[in-house]
Amino acid sequence: MPKKVDTRYTQERELSWLRFDKRVMEEAQDESVPLFERLKFLSIFTSNLDEFFMIRVGSIYDMTLSKESHVDSKSGLTPAEQLQAIFQTVPALYKQRDKAFSHLDKRLRACNICCLRPDELDGQERKQAERWLRDVIFPMLSPMVINSHHPFPHLPSKSLSVALILRREGERCFALIPLPKRLPTFFQLKEQGLRYLLTEQLVMAYAEKLFSSYQVVEKCVISVTRNADISPEDEDYDVGESFRAHMLKVLKKRSRLAPVRLEIQGECSDELVSYLCQRLELSREQVFRSKSPLAMGYVYALEGKLPSESAAALCYPKYVPQWPSDLVQGEKLIPQVLRRDTLLFYPYHSMDPFLKLVKEAASDPAVLSIKITIYRLASTAKLVEYLAAAAENGKDVTVLMELRARFDEQNNINWAERLEEAGCTLLYGFEHFKVHSKICLITRREHAHIQHITQIGTGNYNEKTAKLYTDFCLMTANPVIGADAAAFFQNMSTSDLNGDYSHLLVAPNCLKSRLIALIDGEIAKAKGGRPARIFIKVNSVTDRELIDKLAEASQAGVPVTMNVRGICCLRPGVPGLTDHIRVFSIVGRFLEHPRIYAFGAGEETKLYIGSADLMTRNTERRVEIAAPVLDPDVRRQILHYVEVYCSDNVKARELQVDGSYLPMPREEGAPAVDAQEAFMAEAVRDAQSSQSRPTAHSQHRPSPVRSLLSRLFSR
Repeated sequence: MPKKVDTRYTQERELSWLRFDKRVMEEAQDESVPLFERLKFLSIFTSNLDEFFMIRVGSIYDMTLSKESHVDSKSGLTPAEQLQAIFQTVPALYKQRDKAFSHLDKRLRACNICCLRPDELDGQERKQAERWLRDVIFPMLSPMVINSHHPFPHLPSKSLSVALILRREGERCFALIPLPKRLPTFFQLKEQGLRYLLTEQLVMAYAEKLFSSYQVVEKCVISVTRNADISPEDEDYDVGESFRAHMLKVLKKRSRLAPVRLEIQGECSDELVSYLCQRLELSREQVFRSKSPLAMGYVYALEGKLPSESAAALCYPKYVPQWPSDLVQGEKLIPQVLRRDTLLFYPYHSMDPFLKLVKEAASDPAVLSIKITIYRLASTAKLVEYLAAAAENGKDVTVLMELRARFDEQNNINWAERLEEAGCTLLYGFEHFKVHSKICLITRREHAHIQHITQIGTGNYNEKTAKLYTDFCLMTANPVIGADAAAFFQNMSTSDLNGDYSHLLVAPNCLKSRLIALIDGEIAKAKGGRPARIFIKVNSVTDRELIDKLAEASQAGVPVTMNVRGICCLRPGVPGLTDHIRVFSIVGRFLEHPRIYAFGAGEETKLYIGSADLMTRNTERRVEIAAPVLDPDVRRQILHYVEVYCSDNVKARELQVDGSYLPMPREEGAPAVDAQEAFMAEAVRDAQSSQSRPTAHSQHRPSPVRSLLSRLFSR
């Protein structure tokens, strides 16, 4: 018999995630968000849901096939019951998306941004579209009638196809027009404004031309989502095969995994649905109907085609990441970081100071080595250029590259080859453990003295997402942090996951146990009548052991405030169990991504930043790092950011005991506070003020918003 789990203050992970994605869609319905940005939020919701089915539903589906019994530790549900709950919840989200898309389409049409249907074209426009189909699209299509000589084809995950029922000489048959992913996603008419048609709608409208000897009885657009939750460790290695070559084989296999969802746009009879379900081996509850487009990645391509006046009116005002005020832009970075710790806060600050630091190290005669862990990179990466240059300049460059970063595997394989060609030493992590830490160590010898410059991040070294995700980048020459970083890389190169560190918290060996000890410390304070506080900012909370420990802290009277962007399996506000826990989420212009862990009140606060969410996969099955923030100025800087986050009453939503989210209550007369807007304004103001000073120095002004810091960290 499976062990009975206590679900009084926990909730099912997948339903929590779906509520978060619904929260993303609500940004598409928010009248205060610029109109085209609302369309982008709808696109984000759609891509989020796609990945949810590929990974989470795929993983649960695999568990239903296992002979072992599984019971979710937060909900007590079996995998089959989890799938049933998901399939019952998702249709309402499709209806909400359809309603949101229809509303946005009408509003954008009024601004001459028109997603047209083929039947809306006038004669001249129809000729343009037909010429484009004839010259560009039809030559790339392979329409097929399904019969004994033409079996049902493999449909790649999330590719679009037009499914049809045809008739000829009284006989009915099924047909498909798969749309290759390399096709353009839309056709823009040569008119003023931005008038366009989606490729799948045009192909469907002119499908008769591809089956001229048949009568088209019905047609619709379909998309199959396949399980993408494949583990490289589950696949057999060939003798002598490198891990990089093995990953290439794994990627090829992923594209052929079992379907987990069928989406249909347009009218579709029961006959066609039954046929598709039979061929794809799907149940009816895995079929989802949509009136809005099934793939919405085209929205980002549209943005670059908006007329300038439309972009100004319909998009967020352009924001340029700033150079931080405590670094002098015209001076070398290495001496500045050796003098004092520096914190970058992306995307309010530019990533350039860190990149410049690595570039300087590549040519600095005193630098002996550069060591770094890499999880995700942009398709174009200056960082790789600088690391390659360092190796070519004779530096010892070691890159621990994680090839299993989901959906970035091929990109990482390509970069690994480039770095290896330049002379870098490449490591590929551990079996069963992904390396998700963000750490870079620069080692110098100055006058026979060894110096370490350590960078610890909460996000990836991705120069593109550093403009879209909020993240911290701490650069420090603190010798105790440097000594731990040096030990970490030595342990990684010798496959030692059990190394001891004096200051760094490193998973899987000691991060969770140290966090539990820190929570226990606050529990002891509360029981002893001393001030106690816990603040945690992460993306997700699913680790049952940590959830139980936080509930124990609440029951001891410790005030716990948690800023959790997405999944939170802990239900706050349960009387007698979690009633001292407050959880809020912020969804805004930028994706919230920093991880902050703070324990204590006032000057005694123990403050850490790191790469790990409070998820079992992070605490037990990944290599993660959290670093203490020791510099007083940087500590004040981060605590100020915490204060502003906790004051947000515009984008923040508070998690309720039933798992739903409600807007943060705003006291009468209190100013509206959007944390991300406040951080942009601060960064610009500080950068402008630093330009008038001959020597920049960190000056973190008090927040103009109502202070909540006293509740969190003061006595």
